[in-house]
Amino acid sequence: MVCLMAITPAPSAAQVAPPGSPLEGWDLTAPPAPTPDANVTVVPRVGETEAVKPGEKPVQFIALLTDDGQRIEQGVVWRVYEETNLADRRGKLILTERIPSPMLSLKPGTYIVNAAFGRAHLTRKIAVDDAPAPEPKVEKFVLNAGGLRVTAMLGGKPAAEGSVTYSILTDRDQTDERRVVLQGTKPGLVVRLNAGIYHIVSTFGDANAIVRSDITVEAGKLTEAQIQHTFAKVSFKLVERTGGEALPDTQWTVQTPQGSIVKESVGALPAHTLAPGTYTVIARNQNRAFRRDFTVQDGQTADVELLVQ
Repeated sequence: MVCLMAITPAPSAAQVAPPGSPLEGWDLTAPPAPTPDANVTVVPRVGETEAVKPGEKPVQFIALLTDDGQRIEQGVVWRVYEETNLADRRGKLILTERIPSPMLSLKPGTYIVNAAFGRAHLTRKIAVDDAPAPEPKVEKFVLNAGGLRVTAMLGGKPAAEGSVTYSILTDRDQTDERRVVLQGTKPGLVVRLNAGIYHIVSTFGDANAIVRSDITVEAGKLTEAQIQHTFAKVSFKLVERTGGEALPDTQWTVQTPQGSIVKESVGALPAHTLAPGTYTVIARNQNRAFRRDFTVQDGQTADVELLVQ
């Protein structure tokens, strides 16, 4: 079960080139620190007292959440590529800037510029001419970005830290496929995303206690999604007599009544978190197999014992 609530304003996460953009397939991952290297030119901002480099023009970049929204004042990463390298699907990164609204000195020409705000991106081409101008050229990037915060609930209470993770996928494309936007995310974090429909897959425990839901992220707003997990905690043991010692080196397979495998493990006393429902468990020990059907309810803690016969 998922509850949604949108809150204004917007909001924190990390990077990949967006599908369908001119940079799709390129590596846009920001390095951990702005360490210069031989292939990246670090271009200083053009300040009030700093002259523009000879033969270059000042260009200011501004990122906005929405068309009529506020300027983004932190967390923006700008990347500028030489447009002449688009054909090789890698391009030449000429600078990376982490100032929210940088003023850059650029030579006349065409460039591909990517503005990244968490997982929200906008990539487009700009042109810098050589005509004199009294004011710097201004390039506004409207990211149409919003935020998503997922809260996981267990039995009406927030889940313990580390017990639930979730993934964010895109809506289905024309080939009926989804693309992974973010994996292994912890609930409670604000993830910045482009506005649109996303598919959330939230997992509690190590098996099939999974909740799936489609969620809409609106530009300029923070969407709160509350996910309610149902689950049962089940432990297994194979014994020679009722209440006896569990036999070691036992291989376990938990499957649905239709035969789909839910979980496999090895050990004397495995324990797993399962979605409520009916299952079949198979225990294999010393070339012998034993099976038992069982049913668990939401919130139940169950011990399933198989007897060697």
